[in-house]
Amino acid sequence: MPDWAVGLSTGCFYQTNILDCLEEIRAAGFSELEICSFPKHLDYHDMALVQRAAGRMEELGLEAYSLHAPFAPHLDITSFDAGARETALEQILQAANAAAALGVKHFVIHPGPEKGDFAEHERMRRMENAASVLTRASYRCRELGIHLVLENMLPHLFAGRIQDMLWILGAMETVDVGVCIDTGHAFLAGELATIAQKLSSHLWMVHASDNRGQFDDHLAPGDGEINWEEFLHHLAEIRFGGTIILEIAGTGTSTSILQAAQRGRKHLSGVARHLNESKSWMLPKTSIP
Repeated sequence: MPDWAVGLSTGCFYQTNILDCLEEIRAAGFSELEICSFPKHLDYHDMALVQRAAGRMEELGLEAYSLHAPFAPHLDITSFDAGARETALEQILQAANAAAALGVKHFVIHPGPEKGDFAEHERMRRMENAASVLTRASYRCRELGIHLVLENMLPHLFAGRIQDMLWILGAMETVDVGVCIDTGHAFLAGELATIAQKLSSHLWMVHASDNRGQFDDHLAPGDGEINWEEFLHHLAEIRFGGTIILEIAGTGTSTSILQAAQRGRKHLSGVARHLNESKSWMLPKTSIP
């Protein structure tokens, strides 16, 4: 079984300037990070700030593994309005420039807006618009030396179903695109038990958080109701070789937030160790006649 690296999303400090939380994150034992693009945390328009953040991470021995693209209801790459799509793409590409300056490997993006109250007859046209914009974003990411990664969304939002993700991936004009499984989103959608296998050929990274089946609580793994042994077993079966990024809620003190992250990392490590000792993931799958 791979010894998966477990990193941390700085989104848990989204209201804090990135330069003010890096030392605490490093002291908590995390070295691989996903960088949050929330303006109060890291304004991706401010390249001087981005460069300072990159320098500080290098000083601390931190790796910017990925950057999460901005998302908001008004950033709609599926809009019927071409101007609105261009505005959304412009923001995405500005964030991609920041990601390249930080030296990340992956640029994570939601494949649609933070809304889902669309008429069913609009869905296909919006899916086509998403695929078109994401293709352009992917080409730019390739020029910058980073990789575009699509994240599964909450089930009530656009592209909140596995079949939608697969359709968009198939409709894009490039194959150099990956997927990030958000465990909390997939659990709420009732798809966590199958998502790894269905997206295995595209799976590059995982956003790990737990919840109790009603809200996207962003609890530490082990604090909610997700069956982590089953999910990690599926990752092992498909020979997943990426990084697991913890997405912990930014509530409470910085100490309590980082303690939750450490607890989640310890839980995942314990489950992975148990699976490795049992070797159950190496058993052949039962064939179905």
